[in-house]
Amino acid sequence: MELLKLSEVKTISSIGGGPIGGGWTAFFLSKGFNVVSYLHDKNEEDVFMKIVNTAWKSLEKLGLAENASLKNLHITSELEKALNGVHFVQESAPENLELKQDLYSKMGRLLPNNIIISSSTSGFMMSEIQTRCSTPERTVIGHPFNPPYILPLVEVVGGKKTSKSAVQWAFDFFKFSGKEPLILKKEVPGFVATRLQEALWREALHMVDNGEASPSDIDKALINGPAPRMVVQGQCMAFHVACGEGGMATNLDQFGPALKWPWTRLQAPELTTELRDKMVNGCNEMAGDTNFEILASKRDEAIVSVLNALKKKF
Repeated sequence: MELLKLSEVKTISSIGGGPIGGGWTAFFLSKGFNVVSYLHDKNEEDVFMKIVNTAWKSLEKLGLAENASLKNLHITSELEKALNGVHFVQESAPENLELKQDLYSKMGRLLPNNIIISSSTSGFMMSEIQTRCSTPERTVIGHPFNPPYILPLVEVVGGKKTSKSAVQWAFDFFKFSGKEPLILKKEVPGFVATRLQEALWREALHMVDNGEASPSDIDKALINGPAPRMVVQGQCMAFHVACGEGGMATNLDQFGPALKWPWTRLQAPELTTELRDKMVNGCNEMAGDTNFEILASKRDEAIVSVLNALKKKF
């Protein structure tokens, strides 16, 4: 399978009209690509364009490619048209395994064999998705972190039938496009970032469920505690630096026994009506009368500021 040169990628097909599909569409447009977006239903177009236009405001602040334009977007509800003449596919269809398997079966027939198909899925492994695709060797996971138009991470991993060259091509393409891709060493449900996020999320739910902290307490603790440090050093390096010259060796030798202490409860709590109400009411109290669009806009503006700050050398 002779894959395209990265410089040959001019037109991208973005499958799906939700927040992830819309976010990817805006991102690729901002990098100067032509994008053909496939929406299952024409009635989704207004909501879809609202997502794209909202994302575009943040992307303008991050900096657009010289030839970037919303005019380079074409929308269709016909899959064959969405795939005709494209050089890369980013699939962000709903998280339904049978739907994705059927979609990959169709794309396998409609696309030339050297066009890479990447999935944004959070819940499935490519070995599951590619089972009905006639050309599974060119299918990969390209899992973004939400919002995908701002956050740089893309987790790349193939399935059992994916070729190593396809995984490497996807990694190289995302890097070429301005993302920060990460190739997983092996397939694992949830990939890397989502698994780490899930561990934190489960502990937060336990604390709310047990009356140990409110949603507001948890967010305040994170925003003013580990979160700023993790932005610049992650988890492992932050612990390495925290222990001085001895680094991680001192950390593990000194604090290793604490790993046995009951500081975390990774088993998810029972999602009772009471726990659900505590979480929903707590978050609604924090949001107040501010609507979702303003909340998302403020979030994006703050993330853009952080990313621009991180571009500076320390």
